[in-house]
Amino acid sequence: MATTAEHAKGIGVAALRKEDRKFLTGRGRFVDDIKLPGMLHMAIVRSQMPHADITGIDTAAAAAMPGVTAVLTADDLEFAAGVPCASNPTGDMVHPVRWPLAKGRVRHVGEPIAVVLAADRYAARDAADAIVVDYAELPAVTDVDAALADGAQKVHDELDSNVAVILAHKTDGIDAAFANAAVVVEQTIRNQRLIHVPIETRGVVADWNPANDDLVVHSSTQVPHFLRTFLAIVCGVSEAKVRAIAPDVGGGFGAKLNAYSEEFIAAAASRKLGTPVKWIEERSEAMLATCHGRAQTAHVKLAANRDGTVVGMRVHYVQDYGSYLQMLTPLISQLTLLMAPGAYAIPEIDVKVTNVYTNTVPTDALRGAGRPEATHAIERMMDILAGELGMSRTEVRRRNFPTEFPFTTAIGLQYDSGDYTKTLDKLLELSDDKATFERRREEAAARGKLLGRGLSTWVEVCGFVPSDVARHALGITPGGWESSTVRIHPTGKVTVITGTSPHGQGHATSWSQIVETELGIPFDDVEVIHGDTAFAPYGLGTYGSRSLAVGGTAVHLAAGKVRDKAKLVAAQMLEASPDDVEFADGAFAVKGSPDKRATIQETAFRAWQAFDMPEGVTPGLDETVFWDPPNCVFPFGAHGCEVEVDRDTGKVEITGYIAVDDCGNVINPMIVEGQVHGGVVHGVAQALYEGAEYDSGGQLVTGTLVDYLIPSAADVPHIETHRTVTPSPTNPLGVKGIGEAGTIAASPAVVSAVCNAIGARDLDMPLHPQTVWNAMREGGAA
Repeated sequence: MATTAEHAKGIGVAALRKEDRKFLTGRGRFVDDIKLPGMLHMAIVRSQMPHADITGIDTAAAAAMPGVTAVLTADDLEFAAGVPCASNPTGDMVHPVRWPLAKGRVRHVGEPIAVVLAADRYAARDAADAIVVDYAELPAVTDVDAALADGAQKVHDELDSNVAVILAHKTDGIDAAFANAAVVVEQTIRNQRLIHVPIETRGVVADWNPANDDLVVHSSTQVPHFLRTFLAIVCGVSEAKVRAIAPDVGGGFGAKLNAYSEEFIAAAASRKLGTPVKWIEERSEAMLATCHGRAQTAHVKLAANRDGTVVGMRVHYVQDYGSYLQMLTPLISQLTLLMAPGAYAIPEIDVKVTNVYTNTVPTDALRGAGRPEATHAIERMMDILAGELGMSRTEVRRRNFPTEFPFTTAIGLQYDSGDYTKTLDKLLELSDDKATFERRREEAAARGKLLGRGLSTWVEVCGFVPSDVARHALGITPGGWESSTVRIHPTGKVTVITGTSPHGQGHATSWSQIVETELGIPFDDVEVIHGDTAFAPYGLGTYGSRSLAVGGTAVHLAAGKVRDKAKLVAAQMLEASPDDVEFADGAFAVKGSPDKRATIQETAFRAWQAFDMPEGVTPGLDETVFWDPPNCVFPFGAHGCEVEVDRDTGKVEITGYIAVDDCGNVINPMIVEGQVHGGVVHGVAQALYEGAEYDSGGQLVTGTLVDYLIPSAADVPHIETHRTVTPSPTNPLGVKGIGEAGTIAASPAVVSAVCNAIGARDLDMPLHPQTVWNAMREGGAA
């Protein structure tokens, strides 16, 4: 549906991404491209035990190996604080201290114990392998059921149990709703543990300058300002002495929305040794020791009338935190709680989340972060309810959509705008009618295939604002605002400095289109700077589909302030009152006298020359905005999926996928389409392929890309993308987020289709052929 344009002409044009040329020609500059004089390479010795006391570390052999400069343990590096967590949903939650290097005890396989600094990464790795760690093994709990059992081994001795915190919300009428309901359905819905697999693994280069006692860190981070603050806290140094730089970053999906032990260790090692230190994560480390996502189980009950109207929902989520809190670990299940009703006006609700420590790697944000879990649970329940009532799945959904916006849910969130029926109707218009589908189902059966189709309707919360709400409703301590600076130089060229920090989203293109629309300055004359705390005003980075609605709006507002100031300068130049000057097509002109005009470039040159300036107007055209919106944004949509299931093997093939999304006004349709494609593939991956597994001994058994399946290009179906447009009233651009939409919508749509094909009530993901085949045998379909 998108068309391309070589050069943009403002908002709404499907412009080619200006940042892609360097990537396509191999000229990107990632952390591993950073080379500094005297730089040492760091390798990490990681725990082989899920739970153990460290009784000895023999580093002698490693220290004597060629090329090795130093071997460091927790006794050699001092930290002023442990690894920080920036989310606290209750205000009184206990945060167990997690030191960057383990002090005496390890709590998951992969936890850092010691590091080797050597002349190259191979010497460092060889020496790390020569270090011998002695353990006194302790009992481990590697799943939430074991962790919640009576008398379970505690992950943290200082806590009363393995329950980190219980979150809950209950409306007054919930008991009556269930008592008077005609139908109650219940099901346990599982969201398996997943591993982030960005193309670029994590990396850091830390350079502590002993002359000035300051620190420069290059990191593959999504949040450079957060990283700077946390480095200052953990390393015990003034934040003014720390500069964090995110160069080109090759994907994140939430894994790089964090500050990890490795960044603090590299900084402390650089300070101790007086030389730059580089660490580049190996793929096996990325899978073993970077945070994981999902790992949540929902026990759900829906109470409904015979006409399909849902009158109440009880749900108990159990979230596996893993062994420690990462930056936003508590936020993830908090988001699940908030979005439990999904796209439906369920009047009464009783939701509880039990968050549990286990001896596994910590869980944290993964694309969608808590919202895919909530959506999958409620969408599966809508299918199950429809089956119980003998109604169509679409009709049950339609009867429970809110019809007036803004709409306040039983949880208390106010959905800003929407028309959920419209996206569902459009999806149905694009799909085969029932008779055609049934005919194709018979044809598939003749080939030994079971044809099924499913759907999901979804809504998510994006933006995480205003800051008061982010703190009190979500437990996010840093706030939810975003910053931007827009500067027109004397030559008329523009620099945008944004607090967002992209890792593939195309901000340089979208922000340039916003500036082109607001100032009439050509797309190619706009440069976008991000990811360097030395240049950018404090910003909160890129995650949770917040960048456009919050950061893009900050760009829009800053450009507007520049235009307003330029208008005063232009009026002086044109010898007219500002009230008599209008702006169009990149120029100011006197109303009724179009020949009396000054381009924005001519005006900028005068503003920097600063002679004959209007009274009270300062030189230059350079404005900064910190934007804290009044509410979050709530994109929504409807996705449909069709599958064929092989009756003999259980193998699932997606034969059709249609996405109808509404993310408000669109800046660049091509980028939106790409985001939807990527998101759908991520959701399909969860539904059919991916799943992280620990064995009973606490060892990760899916630690390579041979064991942990991700879809290849050959596994990706053709995806039709369509849109409706319902602008958000929350921001002046009328935009919403889209980066996580496909991920949230796809997994329930795929599972819905497979269940429809084989006649199952529900299936646990991932739907590997054996899982499906076993279900078919049990249900008599095979």
